[in-house]
Amino acid sequence: MTIGDIRIREVRNPEGKLKAVASVTIDECFVVHDIKIFEREDGFAIAMPSRKTAEGKYKDIAHPLNSETRELLQNAILAEFRSMLAEKG
Repeated sequence: MTIGDIRIREVRNPEGKLKAVASVTIDECFVVHDIKIFEREDGFAIAMPSRKTAEGKYKDIAHPLNSETRELLQNAILAEFRSMLAEKG
């Protein structure tokens, strides 16, 4: 799997845990939008796009099938996010 273009959009109110939203192009043929970047006590993490079910629970719309792919995706997105933060100063 090749992760291509990563686009980061900061949220309007970065005071909460949610800091930005990402879109990622995979293998130059598939795009995943609305990957959330949020701050945890131990650093930043991502959350895949999800929707709320009738029962009030959240269910991922798209997600990696294994931990290796999730780690690859998270590392790429967070590297781009940190680079954006560094450019801003």
